[in-house]
Amino acid sequence: MSLLKETKRLLRYYRIIPKKRLGQNFLIDEDAIYKMIDYASINGEDVILEVGAGFGFITERMARNAGRVIAVEIDGRLVRALRKRLGAYNNVEILHGDVMRIDITGFNKVVSTPPYSISSPLHFWLLNREFELAILSFQEEFARRLVAPMGSRNYGRLTIATYYRADVEILDTIPKEAFWPTPKVDSLIVRLRPKRPPFKVENEKIFFDVVRAIFTQRNRKIRNAIKPFLGRFRIPNDEMRRIADSLPFSNRRPRELSPEEIGLISDCILEKLERLNLLNGKLKARNDHYENFYHSTIGV
Repeated sequence: MSLLKETKRLLRYYRIIPKKRLGQNFLIDEDAIYKMIDYASINGEDVILEVGAGFGFITERMARNAGRVIAVEIDGRLVRALRKRLGAYNNVEILHGDVMRIDITGFNKVVSTPPYSISSPLHFWLLNREFELAILSFQEEFARRLVAPMGSRNYGRLTIATYYRADVEILDTIPKEAFWPTPKVDSLIVRLRPKRPPFKVENEKIFFDVVRAIFTQRNRKIRNAIKPFLGRFRIPNDEMRRIADSLPFSNRRPRELSPEEIGLISDCILEKLERLNLLNGKLKARNDHYENFYHSTIGV
């Protein structure tokens, strides 16, 4: 039976109508499934995390080679189907809930076709986790933003945050017809490998806050784009203007700056804020891990 027929049969059997709100588009292309599994190079030592397991088509095929598969599904109706369909696999653990609210540890790889609606929060959640690699399918536009060149329309906060935390490769295309119900756009298979930051910033919280602030006003010059951020510290207007004008690259626009150059801007701002005694103890602690990275970058 084709995966399309099997999907329709299971939907009827469990009386499920796919919810657009949850981005429920099931991957029904066998070749695409095996491509993702092959890209992950799964072996018996691997513990695989799958987010949005659906009816378990990928889960089942991974379980044949992986040491263990942790399948997370937020829809209770699908969880019931998963537990019935995959009950014979002792190496599959099925978790019901939101992956970003469940305490999940111990996985070394991620293979998933997550709903488009959680692409951004899931991506940043993963950037804060330790694992070997992730093979993910993302909406094409979102995937292009991960690797966008400086100066391009897609270059922005998502690009910079990803570059700082991981190496990203676009591996393949999954046409929209490979899903059912059929979405409006194609997907791309992306490989994500966490890495050490390629450059040093004095304070990661300030860095990511600056990135967030300037790309909110991406078409303005840095001297103007940074003022709302500086305004949080209740700096007098004249002093704020002096700081903004003295920053490196103050006449350039955010999209024209490399991540490293934005790092220099954030370090300069940090120095000036410290000189004015405007930072509390938490922000003054340098080189601390930015624990709130995920929360500060959701919605990119």
